[in-house]
Amino acid sequence: MLFPFYDPTMLLLIPAIILTIYAQGKISATFNKYAKVRSASGYSGAQIARRLLDQNGLYDVQVKSVSGKLSDHYDPRTQVVSLSQEVYNGTSIAAIGVAAHETGHAVQHADAYAPFNMRATIVPVASLGSSLAPWLIIIGFVMAYYQLILVGVVAFAAVVLFQLITLPVEFNASRRAIAFLGNGYLEGAELQGAHKVLNAAALTYVAAALTAVLTLLRFILLANAGRRND
Repeated sequence: MLFPFYDPTMLLLIPAIILTIYAQGKISATFNKYAKVRSASGYSGAQIARRLLDQNGLYDVQVKSVSGKLSDHYDPRTQVVSLSQEVYNGTSIAAIGVAAHETGHAVQHADAYAPFNMRATIVPVASLGSSLAPWLIIIGFVMAYYQLILVGVVAFAAVVLFQLITLPVEFNASRRAIAFLGNGYLEGAELQGAHKVLNAAALTYVAAALTAVLTLLRFILLANAGRRND
């Protein structure tokens, strides 16, 4: 019987691990590079976010500063664009690019962009599946209870769906950001720099999606092993 803590199926995760390490290094290096390049406009990330929100009629969406590095996000429940202090106060190309990206999510929300709404809908299910699935599978193996393993696999499928839906959401937010910034805020090499920052960030989501898909495949193989030994 394959054991869920370590077994040959873990080899499936090697490509995802390699891509994750590369993606993390890429976003860190790219952000740090363009965080040192001040934009000619002199706008801070907070100012860019506020201007872009107002241009899209989103006057009620707030822009706030939060702690942490690259902790930037948009919360559709509170309608708040939260920017890390480096982005909120920064006037660099990296800061402006990230701020515009998060603004893109707010505009997606206002536009009722279908993938954005779908992702928001399955967040609770995906969060629960992420927490419970590994334990259900482990307990299923310990108890030699195939049905419990199968429930764990189905629960983790929600995580995979969430990660796959996240890809078009993030890519679309970046496209919106570049379009916004190209309309009078950045141009030429500055716009290319912002594009590179957002592309590097997008790679982390690709890595997360690949990890989820390969993990689900591994769980399916474990479930089949459990059925043979049931």
